[in-house]
Amino acid sequence: MRLLIFALLLLPGLAGAEPRANGGPGDEDLAYSINWPTGLSLGEAHLRTTHRKTDSGERWETEFTVDAAVPGFQVLDRVRSIAAGDFCSIELDKSYTHGRRKTEETTRFDQQAGRATRETKDGGKTEFNISNCARDALDYVQYLRRELTQGRLPPHQTVYYGAPYNLSVQFTGTQNIRVSDAPMEADRLVVTLKGPQVDITFEAFFAKDPSRKPVLVRVPFSLATFSMELVR
Repeated sequence: MRLLIFALLLLPGLAGAEPRANGGPGDEDLAYSINWPTGLSLGEAHLRTTHRKTDSGERWETEFTVDAAVPGFQVLDRVRSIAAGDFCSIELDKSYTHGRRKTEETTRFDQQAGRATRETKDGGKTEFNISNCARDALDYVQYLRRELTQGRLPPHQTVYYGAPYNLSVQFTGTQNIRVSDAPMEADRLVVTLKGPQVDITFEAFFAKDPSRKPVLVRVPFSLATFSMELVR
């Protein structure tokens, strides 16, 4: 379940709002269904993005929440990202409940110093070096959207979600799929994630429209393949 939530974080924000003139997202409020392989829903995800201008430049605040459950195991996630400039991260807040386990933490990015500080609710604190214009997993969504609207794919890079993760995307062609029981033509991207205790490849389908919205994400596990589908 943890891998599914992480994979879902990277892609939903590309849906919904039309791209702005600079390729960045405007305000949006989206809903997704998280499904069993049979199509039965195991929960829902919501994404809200707010764009605003400040004296120091543009800011994007993105919040992603998940409310899902499997028998005997509840999943409640809330992730909030604040980014500026060229979609460079400022802060990432995470809180989640996975069964009996609860966690809250904040990562603050000092882009000029090339350092980030990760602090947990129980008092833990870690500092680490970051790449130039570091992006957290949720902020990466906004950067990826800009690249797609301009006909490009981002290069292989590191994204941060507490720990650093290596991420790459690959275009594999156009396919006919069904979303909300309706047929549609969509471009298929294969996403590969590698990091601490994570090595996974999953697929995402993007509608062939000006906003290039993702309509379906499939994440394989040993038991089955789970999915997240845009609710129309």
